Amino acid sequence: MKSVIEDIKTGNFKQIYLFTGQEDYLRLQYRDKLCKALMPEGESMNFSRFQGKGTDIQEVISLGETMPFFAPRRLIVLEDTGFFKSACPDLPEYLERLPEYLYLLFVETEVDKRNKLYKAVKKLGRVVEFGVQDDRTLTRWVLGMLKRENKKITQQDMELLLLCTGNDMGNIEREVDKLLCYTMDREVITAEDIQAVCTTRTTNKIFDMVRAVTERNQKKALQLYYDLLALKEPPMRILFLLARQFRQLLQVKELSQEGLDQSAIASKLGIQGFVARNCSNLARSYTKEALEQAVEDFTQAEEDVKTGKLGDVLSVELLIVKYSDAIDKKFGTKS
Repeated sequence: MKSVIEDIKTGNFKQIYLFTGQEDYLRLQYRDKLCKALMPEGESMNFSRFQGKGTDIQEVISLGETMPFFAPRRLIVLEDTGFFKSACPDLPEYLERLPEYLYLLFVETEVDKRNKLYKAVKKLGRVVEFGVQDDRTLTRWVLGMLKRENKKITQQDMELLLLCTGNDMGNIEREVDKLLCYTMDREVITAEDIQAVCTTRTTNKIFDMVRAVTERNQKKALQLYYDLLALKEPPMRILFLLARQFRQLLQVKELSQEGLDQSAIASKLGIQGFVARNCSNLARSYTKEALEQAVEDFTQAEEDVKTGKLGDVLSVELLIVKYSDAIDKKFGTKS
């Protein structure tokens, strides 16, 4: 990302760029910034965009061979073409002999780094991967948005906000905009504001359910389950998310026992720091063996549903009851 910023700042551009990675917000934001830097405002004669897997490679090459009209550059943007996931022999060869006036920007959600085209772009141009940002970066970004509007928020409430929104920057921006409108006449954004305005993801309810289970609050855990069903969440999706959550608890437990601190655990698992901390706290309610058994039970429940041995709604309910039951020897607390 820094390399693209430097290119734009100095005006020393590569002829070929590939923007990829999981963070859509940044990927598209820098797409627009680079296009604006390469093309004068309002320029359309020498700017072309191709989208989708139906893009014709020969049409792209033919356009690339067309001299720009009263301008030093021609820019072609290719988005989500799938060229970096499948073979397209003509394009890598063409990149080796690009006309000096031609600039190509590929914007792809997914790429195969073994792909011949990917290797060609990496050799001849610049590959920029926009990954999911860590919680420190997201916190600084959100604080910057709030500061511009003369708003304040505590660290604890910031964590609540990110827990509600997840780490998708596009979603965070939308939720922050809603908060700014909701608190227009106040300086401080509170937990009550976040709970009143921000859309709670299904995964958050799942985490709350797991927390209730680990706290042996069976009534609350079941109520959260019934709330999700009322919201038309498929039981099998809830089962999948519960299984993933318990698998994450097991991973955190194992890494913690290996001596890794919460920062290292978050980095290794690709999760936010405060999420690692919360998982670490919940994992203390179970032994490693109990968490291994839980993962096995969730896998078996999915198999039982698929083979018709158990109904999907009941399968999740039984697991919630089992793991939120009174502490016994098998599932007792052991840090």
